[in-house]
Amino acid sequence: MRDMEDHEQHIPPKPRESLEDRKLLDRPSREETLQSESWRVLRITSEFVAGIDHLAEVYPAVSIFGSARTKLSNRYYELAVKTAELLGRAGFAIITGGGPGIMEAGNRGAREAGALSIGCNIELPFEQTLNPYVDKSMTFRYFFVRKTMFVKYSEAFVTFPGGFGTLDEIFGVLTLIQTKKISDFPVILFGSEYWGGLVDWLKNVVLTENNILREDVESIHIVDDPERVRDIVVEYHERAIQHGSKPQQASPSQ
Repeated sequence: MRDMEDHEQHIPPKPRESLEDRKLLDRPSREETLQSESWRVLRITSEFVAGIDHLAEVYPAVSIFGSARTKLSNRYYELAVKTAELLGRAGFAIITGGGPGIMEAGNRGAREAGALSIGCNIELPFEQTLNPYVDKSMTFRYFFVRKTMFVKYSEAFVTFPGGFGTLDEIFGVLTLIQTKKISDFPVILFGSEYWGGLVDWLKNVVLTENNILREDVESIHIVDDPERVRDIVVEYHERAIQHGSKPQQASPSQ
């Protein structure tokens, strides 16, 4: 069964011109600006409204990120399932990007724990289909709207090995924490072997050059054990409740 599920997916690409975020970021002609740009702003607004309406009752929740390319045979897949299951049993909904790989593992662990399993999918040139373990889903046109939903409705980020998209999510959250747009928000990197070099570089190069503060680096937790992830998230959540703070939310404009 596993060997069959490990095969590569070959999905026909979408025409590049059909992607809404590409249309937004491409430099438009004057005619296009006059005819379509203002309507696109309304479409973006409607996507924010739809996302907020769809996820308004989700609390508490944890976002799990990592590569869509991770196979079932990869040890991080099983670790992500276990991590999500433990978080689900601790009372947290699980939010992922809704696709394959680590996202699937996170939703699968939530399903096995009986927790709410959420998938925030995104339109891509190579269509990303929802994994079968999602209970509540929405497909976004725009990355920045989708990322806002991840942060707005989560109390922690758990990040498994991944590529550019995963790095974008990590540093986006760290920037929000550094600039005090969100607080009491643990960023957990799962896999010291994978992430250790990145954090060492931050400490030994970026911090040494005074481009960040020590507290910026100390907000990052490197973990190799699913139980430790659960303990960190529960500790932060209980502390927030004791201090009477509400779930932290990032402004859609950030």
